[in-house]
Amino acid sequence: MHCDTQWTNARLATMAGGGLGLVEDGTVAALEGRILYAGPTVDAPPLTADKTIDCEGRWITPGLIDCHTHLIYAGDRAHEFELRLAGASYEEIARASGGIVSTVHATRSASEDQLVSQALPRLDALLAEGVTTIEVKSGYGLTIDDEMKMLKAAGRLAEGRTVRVVRSFLGAHALPPEFADDADAYITLVSEVMMPKLAEAGLVDAVDAFCEGIGFSPAQTERVFAAAAALGLPVKLHAEQLSNLHGAELAARCGALSADHLEHLDEAGVAAMAKAGTVATLLPGAFYFVRETKLPPIEALRAAGVPIAIATDCNPGTSPLTSLLLAMNMAATLFRLTVEECLLGVTRNAARALGLLQEIGTLEAGKACDLAIWDIGRPAELVYRMGFNPLHARVWSGL
Repeated sequence: MHCDTQWTNARLATMAGGGLGLVEDGTVAALEGRILYAGPTVDAPPLTADKTIDCEGRWITPGLIDCHTHLIYAGDRAHEFELRLAGASYEEIARASGGIVSTVHATRSASEDQLVSQALPRLDALLAEGVTTIEVKSGYGLTIDDEMKMLKAAGRLAEGRTVRVVRSFLGAHALPPEFADDADAYITLVSEVMMPKLAEAGLVDAVDAFCEGIGFSPAQTERVFAAAAALGLPVKLHAEQLSNLHGAELAARCGALSADHLEHLDEAGVAAMAKAGTVATLLPGAFYFVRETKLPPIEALRAAGVPIAIATDCNPGTSPLTSLLLAMNMAATLFRLTVEECLLGVTRNAARALGLLQEIGTLEAGKACDLAIWDIGRPAELVYRMGFNPLHARVWSGL
């Protein structure tokens, strides 16, 4: 059997099956960007490779997946960080025209080129840690032109870097100043004008919303989801971050790929997510940065069998985090996730949260050959270390 590249003398964490899928003496073979074989060397078919790479006992995992980011934005919110250190709450800052709206002003003022140039260093930091797929949300433009500008900028990230970019339309992120007294009218604009135009332009892979007291109500969120369904677009939701509006139940009822944050999730929400197969995407960077004290219901999610993903939530206001490795450490330390849960959370379950499990997230024949090769003695090191990057090599689509 012919292959383009074969990686030999490797240890594998395939993430396939029920756990990490560990293989002590493994081989990965790729042909035209796809995995031809991944598993024990002893079981590999006879292979003739154009190129053979001796991994010298290093570990190979699937390329990491950051399934929730707001990577495209202009400016920063360091001043708000200072205000929070002085005692101001996230809600107080948001209601005083800070928060998301302050980033909206900066992003509207930036050109598409400027948005790309400001985002690339953040992206590069993630890629340097083995990330091969990233989700990027809009939501800092809040007009058709500015949301389009953001989504185009997100797409351009994949032109200059070897990375898969998934674009989510988050028009229902915050109420723009020009609609300060009429949230329903803005939701009409999002649902009936912005979303169809952006989808027609091929700029949207999924639709997101912020269901929260300082965001949008469940009824408004449901209108957004109905419009997405009419366009055949999958949905996901920022839910139960600051309060319990039963957004996760709504998301599950609408067949959402994921519900994200979930600190205030209740038993009914857990049950609904389990029944629907909706992924729980946990964002420990935001939990840490805003000094949240209410933990997501980890034991309830485990008991119900809800898949758990982990992401950076990279954004300027509540999680200026560009390290998925650190996000795993935070998830383990703050949320008490296991090493296995953390690693599955940035591979298999992150792929599921993006609706891409058939394409990425595990080392299995037929999937994209996205690999991270690590200088580690055991997989736990990827979760255990802080501020240390043991990546040896990163492979995207076989290259």
